[in-house]
Amino acid sequence: MEHISIHTEFIKLDQLLKLANAVDSGGAAKMIIAEGLVKVNGETERRKGKKIHSGDTVEVEGIGSFLVG
Repeated sequence: MEHISIHTEFIKLDQLLKLANAVDSGGAAKMIIAEGLVKVNGETERRKGKKIHSGDTVEVEGIGSFLVG
């Protein structure tokens, strides 16, 4: 599991995926989220604007897991 540091109260899911280099663009982030390939804290998340806070875990199928802190 890779640790991703944020310096704000939260980050939106699509922005986190770009920050973590899990995708190359916002369009790619939107696509994998819509396809149900992303889980936040163990639950499938289909909202690209989902607020991710410190302590949340994000899993991307076929890519890996990220702990936000």
